[in-house]
Order: sequence, then C-alpha cells, then structure tokens
Amino acid sequence: MSRNRPTLGAILTKRIAFFAVLAMLVQLAVVTSDYYWNVGELSRLYVEQETQRLSEGISVFNGDVRYELPDTMRDRYRQDGDGYLARIRAADGTLVFESCDAACEDRFLPKDIDRPDFWLRSLKSGKPLTLVGGRAFVIGDERFLIDVATLGDPQDVVTKVLWNEIIEHLIVPMSILLVLVLGATLLSVRQALKPVRAAADAADQIDPMDARSHLKFDEMPREVAHLAVAVNRAFDRVAELMRSQKTLTSGIAHEIRTPLAAMKLELGHIDHPRARMVEADLDDLVRFVSQLTTLARLESFDHGAFEIVDLVALSASAVEQVAPWVYENQHSVELITAGETAVVQGIPALLRDAIRNLVENAVRHTPDQSHIIVRVGPNLIEVQDCLPAAVGRSEAKPKADSLGIGLKIIARIAEIHRSELQRSTSATGSIFAMAFQS
Repeated sequence: MSRNRPTLGAILTKRIAFFAVLAMLVQLAVVTSDYYWNVGELSRLYVEQETQRLSEGISVFNGDVRYELPDTMRDRYRQDGDGYLARIRAADGTLVFESCDAACEDRFLPKDIDRPDFWLRSLKSGKPLTLVGGRAFVIGDERFLIDVATLGDPQDVVTKVLWNEIIEHLIVPMSILLVLVLGATLLSVRQALKPVRAAADAADQIDPMDARSHLKFDEMPREVAHLAVAVNRAFDRVAELMRSQKTLTSGIAHEIRTPLAAMKLELGHIDHPRARMVEADLDDLVRFVSQLTTLARLESFDHGAFEIVDLVALSASAVEQVAPWVYENQHSVELITAGETAVVQGIPALLRDAIRNLVENAVRHTPDQSHIIVRVGPNLIEVQDCLPAAVGRSEAKPKADSLGIGLKIIARIAEIHRSELQRSTSATGSIFAMAFQS
C-alpha cells in the first residue's frame, strides 16, 4: 500500500478544520451584520471602548493625578479636532483633561449633578454615529468620569470598535474552540483507531495456511469489528473448503486406486510380454494419481498442525523405508547427519514424504549404480545423487524426459514450512536442498 495515501486522522483533521473555518466565516458574517445594523448596540460599544482607551492615560501617584493622552488618540482629540470631544473629571469635579471648551459644556452632563456610572444619548439616529456618553472608572482609590462625543465619526472609529468586538468575542474564542475540538477529535480518533491499527498489523501477519490466524476485534469500534468478523468468517470458509478438498481428493484416490489394483491383478494372470508392459504403465499411472492427490491434499494442511520435529530421526526413518526400493532399482542410498539431533517446527508426515520423494526422484532420473546421499543438519535437508564413476556427467541420461510432479510436491511442502526448494549441481550430480528458518 502506498505511503502517499492520507491517513484517517489527516482526512478527519482537514474536514473538521474546513467546516470549523466555514462555521466561523458564517458566524462572522452574521455577527458583523447584526452589530453593524444595530445602531444602539454599536453606540454602547463605542462609548465603552473609547472611554476605556482614554482611561489608560490616567496615573495616580501619592494623590497626584496625571494624564497623558495615548499616542493612538492624539490626532483624534486635538484642541482643534473636528468630530470628536472628550473630557475627564475627578469625582470632586476637578478637570483632568478636555479637548473642547464651550462644546463640552453644551453637550456633556453638568458637573454639579450626581453622575451615573454609564450614560449615552444619541444626537442623531442612524450612521455615521452622532452621540454623547460617558462612563465612570476607579483608578487607584479615586473615581474618574470620562465623557466622549462624536459628531459624524469622520475617522470611522466605529469600524475599529466593531473589529475589536469581533476579535475579542468571536475570533479568539472560536480559534480556541477550534484548537480544542481538533485536538480532542484527533486524540479520540487516535485512541479509537489503536485496535484498528493493531488489527492492520495483525492482518499483515495472517498466515492463510494457519487455521488459528484470526483478527482480534474485542476492542474495536462496532463498524470496524463487523469488518474483522467478516474477514474471520472468510478465513473459516477457506479452512472449510480446504477440509472439503482433502476429503474429495482422498475419495478420488480411493476410487481410482481400487479399479487400477483390480486391473493389475487381472493382468497378473496373463502370461504375455504385452501384459507386463501394461502393468508397468499401470504402475506409472498409480504413482501419478498418488502424486496428484498428494499435491491437492497439501492445500488442506495449515501451520496450526506444526509440531517439534527431529530431522535426524525423521530422515533415518524415511531412508529406512525407501532403502529396499532403492536397492531393487540398482542404486544405493546413504544417510549422513551433522549431530545427533536437528529440531525444527513442521509436520512430520509431509517432511517424510519430501525426503522420500527426493530420493525416488534421484533414483528415477539417474543412471543405474548411482549413489544417493541424504545429508541432515541444523535446519537443513539435502539430497545429492552421485553418478557412477564410469559415467561422465555429460554422458548421463535420465530415465525419464522430465522430473514429473514429484518436485512440485516437494516444492509445495517446502513452501508450507516457510522454506524453499533449492537445486544446484556438483561434480558428481544434482543437489536438492530444503533450508528451514532458524
């Protein structure tokens, strides 16, 4: 599988981020529209933010009150400024700052009345804003009253007010929410996908030749667990088919061998050279059917049937069984072992068949008087045919035109045991080897 394919976490992250940003844009448009057309709320925000900025220039030290107009507001509240008015008084009426003369007295509340903490009056409806208002602040231990007014808002301060409100109450909270939602979602997805990731790793290790290989779905989410159950069911079905195939091939072998044996028995009563030729053909046919059914039956074996096998003891048993047949065919066989034991994991019956088939192939495809050597060592079975000294390798001719199906059976047995059938040549003949994993 290509590593360029995006992960599920990356896909979810992109989609969540897309819809979150889309939601923010929609909410931004709604909030902006609501604030922009709500003149009353916009006027209140203007007074609150403008007085807040003006209050930042007040400092109180040992009862001494000083005021310095913030740099961002110097141009707006010049003495000769047009469109903006501001006045700051202490609670006792002492003037701290003003950017107007008679205009302040005409538009702001008189200093001899009980001033509220917040007040606002629109001088003209609609936009641009034309209003007066004020707000009380406590700085240090003293109370200050800050009044502001705008006559047409020539510097479009209301836009800054609107953006400040959007940033403070919309963009910042939504950004924090987006980060938290993304983080929580990714963490949740990562935790939820842990069993799925473990199942994917287990799927890579599934052995189709092992009936015990299944995906564990106990901790998976329901949707993914359903897929794992389906995969396990498919493997169970494959195992069932393999068992059915074994039964079928065994039945075929039995049904074919019986009439072939009867035919050979009848031919034994006929005293004629042609009858002997037919008997030889029947022997080849019986051997071919046996090999064919053996090859088909191999598909029903699985790694769950593995057990500890001593290759030395097993090879000795196999050579002992096949030795009489080897000598009848004018060959000789020898077993050479490296050590007293050589333990591997495998299926004894199949390994015994592999050794016997290798020896039989060596006998059938070499000239008479050849010597067959079976070598067994740690994780290794090797069968070598040594041609007679009088026969050169270039002069040797096999008894058959091909190696038949026997080597296919051996190669399949090697594959079941996670090894490979290797063929090489030596000065005296051919070498077939099965090397097992250590």
